[in-house]
Amino acid sequence: MRYSQLVEPVRSAVVEAAASEPGPGEVLIGVEACGVCASELHTWMSGPASSPRRLGHEPAGVVRALGPGARRFRVGDRVTGLSSGAYSDTAIAREEFLLPIPDGVATEAALGEPLACLVNGARRTRVELGDRVALIGLGFMGLGMLQLLKLRGAGYILAVDVREDARRRALALGADEAVHPDEVADDFLLTEWKDWEGPCGVDVVVEATGTQAGLTLAGRMVRAHGVLSILGFHQGVAREVDVEMWNWKAIDVVNAHVRRRADLMESMRMGLDLTAHGRLDLGALVTHRYTLEDVDRAYADLRDKPEGFTKAVVYPGR
Repeated sequence: MRYSQLVEPVRSAVVEAAASEPGPGEVLIGVEACGVCASELHTWMSGPASSPRRLGHEPAGVVRALGPGARRFRVGDRVTGLSSGAYSDTAIAREEFLLPIPDGVATEAALGEPLACLVNGARRTRVELGDRVALIGLGFMGLGMLQLLKLRGAGYILAVDVREDARRRALALGADEAVHPDEVADDFLLTEWKDWEGPCGVDVVVEATGTQAGLTLAGRMVRAHGVLSILGFHQGVAREVDVEMWNWKAIDVVNAHVRRRADLMESMRMGLDLTAHGRLDLGALVTHRYTLEDVDRAYADLRDKPEGFTKAVVYPGR
């Protein structure tokens, strides 16, 4: 087998080793694609704590072998699910943490882990029919959430990002308006006592930047008694929020993440079903593709976001 491992800050190396064998209840997957996730960007930049570390947790591929007692799949089945160390030509997963990829769905559109996180985030975020919604951050997760917000019946979606190309893509996906953070109109902000009885603010704000600036803007945009959903993955440093303002507005703050694997698997099943029926298309957001030898360039592009960048995927077999 061949896999990539992080050996020091921003430097990975490809290793060749004997192939692993699946244990009881496990499945050996031939990894065809593995998404590059921002949740591991901080680890890539800071380096492994001690020994080399394997990254990658968004695999999709084909069943190659079954461990003793594994009966849910057959060799040759296309699957996706939860597995770590997946920048590799093979990966091992528990069979209960895998789902079949529906017929007709492309592999890169069926990366189960981000599908699960997005659908779970949408399920946790209360959006009523006709709500005015602001989506702050138009990366892969933000644009995926945009598609789900439309399915939830949002009446108006304002997309916010510093990148012009991301704003154009949001408009193409159905956002009603897309603006730079500095261009957010005053009637979308509710930050003063005098605005309490006015029309300022939006019903729901989804923060998908993972940055202090995005979180601060989200807190300013949500209306009194509105919903602020934190979808962005915050890591590396502590964040500050204006709790006085949040208290005064009496807002509902939602952590759009979940760690229970049973919940993730149910959301993954829903996401794959929506994809199979043409209601959700994360494959259309894949813009940059890499080999195992190019994992560091994939993370660098995720960090620097060159023109047109939305989602990076590693293809171990290329």
